[in-house]
Amino acid sequence: MLRYTLMRLGIFAGCLVVVWGAVYSGIFPRGFGDSNLLWVLLLSLVLSAPVSWVVLRKERDRASVKIVQKVDRMKANLEANRSQEDGADDTVRARSQAS
Repeated sequence: MLRYTLMRLGIFAGCLVVVWGAVYSGIFPRGFGDSNLLWVLLLSLVLSAPVSWVVLRKERDRASVKIVQKVDRMKANLEANRSQEDGADDTVRARSQAS
């Protein structure tokens, strides 16, 4: 997941550089007053979202498979722990009833 996040940040940084250059060269309009930085950040975010959606599809699928596997392992461990607790509880109850 860290790899996906870093790749997504890289795409955003690349879009930021491209948009910054396009705004200052006059291809894209400038923001009003002091809002130019906000305009460049917002435009970069809007452009990087669909690019990362397409470019990082395989990486996103790989990350989701790893997450699903990890959740399944945690569920299996939790179920195994519950079984152990139930067995121990049954043993203690059987001993107390026998006494």
